[in-house]
Amino acid sequence: MTVRTADNGMLVLEGVCPVEDAEALLQLLQARPTAALDWAQCSQLHTAVLQVVLASGLVPSGPCGDAWVAKWLTPKPLQKG
Repeated sequence: MTVRTADNGMLVLEGVCPVEDAEALLQLLQARPTAALDWAQCSQLHTAVLQVVLASGLVPSGPCGDAWVAKWLTPKPLQKG
């Protein structure tokens, strides 16, 4: 499974996170709604898993390891126009 709880209590997404991980992540988040989330080791994130992350309201630590997610969901600084 690519969704796990680390020894420090942080929820970790790692490797390829398929659609099946969405339910596992949801269950972990329901049990620990204030847990920190680390997705830096995730190389590919299914959109269902991404939806659970976004719906949780958590701000994951670090950039996402999935290049597409990192590109499109990394906050950009405001540009002066």
